[in-house]
Amino acid sequence: MLTRMHQIPSSRNWTTFEPAAIPTVFWRNLMQAAELTQGFPAIAHWFPLGGLTVSSAELSLPFSPVKLICLVAWVYLCLYFVQIIQFSPLVSKKFKPIANIITLFVGPLLLLALLIFDAAKKSSQGDLSLLEVLKEQIRTALANLRSQKTARQQEVSAIRLLDSSGRTIDEIYGHSSKKAQRSRILELTEQIIGDALQQRASDILIDPKDEATYTIRFRIDGVLRIVRNLKSDTCQAVVNSIKAVSGMDIAEKRRPQDGAFIVKKGQATSSFRVASAGVLNGEKLSIRVLNQNAGTFTLAEIGFTDKQLSVIKSAIGKPSGMMLMCGPTGSGKTTTLYAALQELNKPDKKIVTAEDPVEYNFTGMNQCQVKDEIGLTFDSILRAMLRQAPNIILVGEIRDGVVADVAIQAALTGHLVFSTLHTNDAPSAITRLIDMGVKPFLVASSIQAIMAQRLLRVICKNCKVVDENPDPHYLRMLNITPDDTKKHPMYKGEGCSQCQGTGFKGRIGTFEMVELNNEIRELAFAKAPTAELRKAARASGMRTLMEDGKIKIFKGITTPAEVTRIAQTEGVLVD
Repeated sequence: MLTRMHQIPSSRNWTTFEPAAIPTVFWRNLMQAAELTQGFPAIAHWFPLGGLTVSSAELSLPFSPVKLICLVAWVYLCLYFVQIIQFSPLVSKKFKPIANIITLFVGPLLLLALLIFDAAKKSSQGDLSLLEVLKEQIRTALANLRSQKTARQQEVSAIRLLDSSGRTIDEIYGHSSKKAQRSRILELTEQIIGDALQQRASDILIDPKDEATYTIRFRIDGVLRIVRNLKSDTCQAVVNSIKAVSGMDIAEKRRPQDGAFIVKKGQATSSFRVASAGVLNGEKLSIRVLNQNAGTFTLAEIGFTDKQLSVIKSAIGKPSGMMLMCGPTGSGKTTTLYAALQELNKPDKKIVTAEDPVEYNFTGMNQCQVKDEIGLTFDSILRAMLRQAPNIILVGEIRDGVVADVAIQAALTGHLVFSTLHTNDAPSAITRLIDMGVKPFLVASSIQAIMAQRLLRVICKNCKVVDENPDPHYLRMLNITPDDTKKHPMYKGEGCSQCQGTGFKGRIGTFEMVELNNEIRELAFAKAPTAELRKAARASGMRTLMEDGKIKIFKGITTPAEVTRIAQTEGVLVD
């Protein structure tokens, strides 16, 4: 059996081993054992594996306790590893229980013997009895473990929840006899928010699973994941804390409410938008994490090809007209528009925006927040903007015919207008505006370019490998032929700690862009159906969302399964 354990170094060169040469499972076990032993001063002195700080001077002695205990622990964990992976098939069922008992108990018993031996040594040198020394060592170990746990919690939840006026939860609630219980709930709330920020979540969903349990899910890179389940009363207290800091009525659980709060962690600030609704088994909460990096991207970083980049720069370089961004909620439309505005944000340009909400604060722009409750709507802000002599206008969203009319009139009177529209593809935007009541000749003459967008998950760079056997189902869905796979190898992510085992980390845009020419304008004026508009756009060189996704597959940025998922879940047309 020992002849198979080639990983165990000899007594002459064992101090020169490298952690990278240790099997992953074994190294994890070794580190966990080392972390636990650091709580006991006696064992930590002889077994300093927390940072592997064993000096060669100590090990050069004729007999070293450090060398002995490290070698014993090494052999024990190697035996445990071999028993799981290699040793188990070689032992008959009759002797397997005995082998397991011997393997699992030899190491802990040796460590306990060393602890008692050290306590006896200290007892003989001092006035304390053996039992008192053991009690003191156990108390020290527990204190060390508690301090480590507290340090970890503070590191994760070192955040403060503030309402729109900058007040904390304590200031909102005031003094209360239930301060200890409230502190525990607030700590749990901060941990949930802190975990969401740490894991790059875009949404936090708190939903009642049944009458006794709530489920908390994070949307990470566009995919929902369950992160924890909580008891109903505990989670309802968390919901009340979030509602209180968001300026919502805690007592109202039936009527839908909206609110917002901010989180400060050190010098960094994050904004959150909250929506509540009463459901069958309680109250649900949807929290949108506003992208604080939305305004930091440039057009070159978003994912455009060279041709797409030239089209969009040509469109935004014109003095007037309208550019529309299309796609469902969460498809990155605002981030792309912010990147375009960054390109134009120069001292000789006056830029004004109407947004709901303002996701990123730009220097040099006049940004307005929509507040429907006081009559500050998109159309009212837009009319006021036109009296301020702007060069460029951003309308966060065209929601109805009134806003569409004002935006198009602005585009026709010498302003460059950016806005978003909820349609599945780019050509459908023309039909949608006409259906809203905008006159066809105004649509045909005002729009410069239309772009549809989705977000694809990017393969994690840390665990990216060649996919030797891509799923033929996804290849058929995307019309990827065997010749394509020979020219362009497929890639995938195996899953690692950096991507939380998903194989993806981050997202990139896939785009569909239409630059209106005379033929498309004539079809719009004639109120042609979407199919004809799409055919004309394709003839003029429009690359579809799926085709752009395939290019990113061939470049090794994403996978066929991911592009197919977007096509199936977000209504992308397959040509």
